[in-house]
Amino acid sequence: MKMIIGLGNPGPKYSDTKHNIGFITLDDWAYHNKLSFDKSKFDALYAEERINGEKVLFVKPMTYMNDSGRAVRPLMDYFGIEIEDIVVVYDDMDMPPGRIRLRQKGSAGGHNGIKSLIQHLGTQDFNRIRIGVGRPAPNMTVVQHVLSPFPKEVHEDILFSVKESVDAIADYIKGDDFLKTMNKFNRKK
Repeated sequence: MKMIIGLGNPGPKYSDTKHNIGFITLDDWAYHNKLSFDKSKFDALYAEERINGEKVLFVKPMTYMNDSGRAVRPLMDYFGIEIEDIVVVYDDMDMPPGRIRLRQKGSAGGHNGIKSLIQHLGTQDFNRIRIGVGRPAPNMTVVQHVLSPFPKEVHEDILFSVKESVDAIADYIKGDDFLKTMNKFNRKK
């Protein structure tokens, strides 16, 4: 069993913000695969899909970004999912819009959602898909930046990175080897 986790904040106020790119990516997957986030457990909404005979959970924590681990850990325990079988999709300010980067481990890099996951999972060794959202403008704080919508001039870049992320998720699920998926998608420009 695998779990794909998209990070974000619940509610319409945050739906189109940079910090919600994880939710946006899972929503895109759900749209193309005719899934609904119609299940709820441990402060998370999730959808289930059988792919190649294996159950895959697509999870959106409803705890707000800074407490994402509080929803993810109990779900993993309940379903018996191992650390190596999760993928976390989230925003990254160190990359421009339109870029994605897959990693198997790493620090939180100042991302509070990842800090929460590391704290609750007890490790920083978990699969990630980081989606570039760019740096704040000189007159913006980090919080203002991540909680604001994408400017129109980067919409095409964001659509591309969401599609690339969905393709990477599909590749990983099909091949069951995150390292191969990582090598394949990190080579793309």
